[in-house]
Amino acid sequence: MNILINDETRIDANLMETLRKAAAICIGMDNVEVSLSFVSLEEIHEMNREYRGVDSPTDVLSFPMFENLEEAREYGQQMASAGDESDIPIGDVVICMDKIREQAEEFGHSEERETAYLFTHSILHLLGYDHMTDEDKACMRQREEEVMMELSLTR
Repeated sequence: MNILINDETRIDANLMETLRKAAAICIGMDNVEVSLSFVSLEEIHEMNREYRGVDSPTDVLSFPMFENLEEAREYGQQMASAGDESDIPIGDVVICMDKIREQAEEFGHSEERETAYLFTHSILHLLGYDHMTDEDKACMRQREEEVMMELSLTR
């Protein structure tokens, strides 16, 4: 599991390990790569407007490379068949640090828990999970809670 971070000063080694574990739990594969960027409230507002047409800030954005995990696995098999042992790039995650602080306080838990939760949420989006319908939302929330329990970061 390779997580590429735009600003490593924003994250300590313990949190980095927690994020790696969260991604590994979600994905179930080690040979994947995720790009992780931490941005300001203004930057995520601009990105949300540009990419989603929503003129307000958000906490996290996900930019998947594939429709689902199976498609990523197929791509990985093609890479391996061609002799390419590189990690499979599954997408980009963008998290707003201002929102992490705000929401951690609002929900009464640590910034570590909020960061891990948002990262897990975003990884699940990269794998094809969504929350557009009540059924999809329930499925995604259940998976998020399972991951957070396995990380011992429950509410």
